[in-house]
Amino acid sequence: MPSRDFLERRNALWARLRELTPSTAEFEAALAELCALIGWDRERVLAGLGLTPQDAPPGEERT
Repeated sequence: MPSRDFLERRNALWARLRELTPSTAEFEAALAELCALIGWDRERVLAGLGLTPQDAPPGEERT
């Protein structure tokens, strides 16, 4: 069973990603951290947020 710290960090990252604008530096940093933490690829995490790779191209600031 995952540790409480792991679960809290995972949940905090999901919540943070829901608050941030896709493709911003902050979004990409949180996304990379969540991917590393849970072992999912970028596309799978984006899908979990209801986004496609086209909705959030890596490293492109949206205006």
